[in-house]
Amino acid sequence: MADYVSVTTTRQSKYQFMVDFGPEIAALIADEPVPIGAGTGPSPTHLLAAAVANCLSASLVFALGKFKEDPGPLVATAVCAVERNEKNRLRVQNIAITITLGAAVESLPHLERALVQFEDFCTVSQSVRNGIPFTVSVKGADGRVLK
Repeated sequence: MADYVSVTTTRQSKYQFMVDFGPEIAALIADEPVPIGAGTGPSPTHLLAAAVANCLSASLVFALGKFKEDPGPLVATAVCAVERNEKNRLRVQNIAITITLGAAVESLPHLERALVQFEDFCTVSQSVRNGIPFTVSVKGADGRVLK
């Protein structure tokens, strides 16, 4: 049975959107960087990078937790390479993630085993890596389906 995650974005101004995750999670403002937007919040590319880095970090914590080991305060940095494609459209070409453990390697006897498997636990990175099929529906303000 599928689980569903719902996020609602509402345009605030120009390219600025309120991102509503539901009543239990604080909303945030997303915006395109200058000169297109005002840069008042993370861009969609930032949010993608954050999702991949967060999910991979959580997956590593999970993989080590199976052996009752704690990697300490992990720090993950995700860098998206954004380049123009053959149609001159900006696209994320690749994401490089670096995860830094907070605990000493010596205190993690099962680290090697966890490193072999943790990426398989990451819902987001594995979905992005394989491509995500999607459909697009566009509705008018009156609810009429336009596309």
